Amino acid sequence: MRALVIGEALIDVVERGGEGPTEHVGGSPLNVAVGLARLGRDVDFLTHIGTDARGERISEYVESSGAQLVPGSQSAQRTPTALATLDDTGAATYTFDIDWQLTGTPEVAPPVVVHTGSIATVLEPGCLATAALVDAYHLAATCTFDPNIRPALITDADSARARIDRFLERADVVKASDEDLRWIDPARSPEQITAAWLALGPSIVVVTMGGGGALAMCAAGTVRVPAFHVDVVDTVGAGDAFMTGLIDSLWSMDLLGADRRPGLAAIGPDALTTAVRAASLTAALTVSRGGADLPDRATLDAAASSAILT
Repeated sequence: MRALVIGEALIDVVERGGEGPTEHVGGSPLNVAVGLARLGRDVDFLTHIGTDARGERISEYVESSGAQLVPGSQSAQRTPTALATLDDTGAATYTFDIDWQLTGTPEVAPPVVVHTGSIATVLEPGCLATAALVDAYHLAATCTFDPNIRPALITDADSARARIDRFLERADVVKASDEDLRWIDPARSPEQITAAWLALGPSIVVVTMGGGGALAMCAAGTVRVPAFHVDVVDTVGAGDAFMTGLIDSLWSMDLLGADRRPGLAAIGPDALTTAVRAASLTAALTVSRGGADLPDRATLDAAASSAILT
């Protein structure tokens, strides 16, 4: 009962207003791996970082969360970075310095769920290996996908959209932001895109809309879940926290693994609402503190039983 997360890990160099830069461990897939581990899940994380000081910092961060770095992950010449510039609302824009490569088959126990997304699924040459691994693991594991578009790294939009479509066809659970959807297909509404994606094969497609809550579709229907009202420090890692909470909730419902695929496909509106609400709460706790600081199990459970977060 392990998760395998495939994707980039990097150092976020955060600049806010006139303040000096601060450095934080980041990367969308890394945040999901760490988030699941903090919730008590067994996680293997396959990435591409260096053995420099920043790479060692990432390695220590991942392992201190309880996740395991897959052997061979520290083979990069240098550890990737992302310059995150925050505006007055705490929203971040990014400038990247990253080399994404993967080789070989991960030396891990068979996972019950495989998650990937973001840079790992569109940036060559590693995106090709990521796709091949998802193809291979799809036979035995639930596949979850978050496109988490980074336009600054995309030089061929049509090629990137084609790669996203390939992952959609393999994915069982998809989560995207409304900002992602505007980049992918600005001519259609979130509802139209979500329905089209659901027709490609996923059992669940969820669209997050910041303070506007989340829209989720499954074969049984559509649900809308309002956002929790919290004081936002910044939005770094919000989508990753949502993805973490969604995977964790479906895991608790015993809906992960290829043998559970029929059950996942048959999920009803009530169970889907429960899962999306848990995901929303995980995101709310994350944006209420600085950086991608995802909650542990005790914090999440306490918030879930509290009357404050409504």
